[in-house]
Parts: sequence; structure tokens; C-alpha cells
Amino acid sequence: MRQNEQCCLDPVQRIPTAAAMRDLGRRLAGLLRAGDLVILAGPLGAGKTTLVQGIGEGLGVRGPVTSPTFVIARVHPPLTGSGPALIHADAYRLASIAEVDDLDLDTGPAVTVVEWGKGLAEGLAEDRLEISVEPDPDGEERTVRLAGHGARWKARKDKDPE
Repeated sequence: MRQNEQCCLDPVQRIPTAAAMRDLGRRLAGLLRAGDLVILAGPLGAGKTTLVQGIGEGLGVRGPVTSPTFVIARVHPPLTGSGPALIHADAYRLASIAEVDDLDLDTGPAVTVVEWGKGLAEGLAEDRLEISVEPDPDGEERTVRLAGHGARWKARKDKDPE
């Protein structure tokens, strides 16, 4: 069911609540597979971890999914033994690409999501999904922008109906 659950997502979305952000994460999980890299950008409190919580729920991994700021990275194995694990990393405290590389993240059997990864984590995979989350200065809504890079995401876009 995961394969057909979501054919496509709008590249720009307005997300009104934390519950809607988790729902977006669950829908994204329907598109993700082992080996995928997702890079999240946005200010403190934008909803990046909330989005990852939804991805974790959608992938069916062990939780709880919480911010890995102080531990840098957490691995959430699948609950059922099938499906990919979730590697949830936070590059906020990392200062260089070399420090990200030093984490030696085994991204092959997992979906890897890196918060604060813009400018640091792109080298982990040629194919990646970059997501920016920007809060509305006058309210609770967030603008979420999705941008796929590499052959995997180009092929996905080519399959999506217009």
C-alpha cells in the first residue's frame, strides 16, 4: 500500500498545525525507501523534528522520535523487521562537511534525515530530497518547500501526473 499511497506531493505547501506537519511526514514516508537522504532546513522551532516524527510513524519505526541535537544521530529500527530503519541526525552542532563524514552514517539500509544539514550533508548521497520549513511570522502556519535532486527524484517527478 505504501507505494500507491501517495503519487505526488506539491513542491510548496502551507501547513497549518503540528498535526498537519506530522501528517505530511507520514505521506512523505510513503515515497521514501532505504538509501534515501532527506535534508531539512529551517529555523529553531520551525517544525523539522515534528516532520521527522511523522516520517518515523509512516515508516513504522521504533520511537519516540525526538530531536537528536545533543546525541547528533539516532537510529530507529523498524518495528516489524521489514522496511527501512530511520537514521535521524542533527547537524546543528557540526561545523564542517568533515564532521558529518566522521559520523560514518550507514545510510544504505535506512532512510536518513538530517536536520540543519543544508551545506553540510549533500555529499552523503547524490540523490536527495531537500525540505525547507519556514514559519509564518504572523501566525502558526509553515511554508514547506520540497526539492528533489538527482536521478531518483527526477525519475519520480517524471512519473507523477501533471
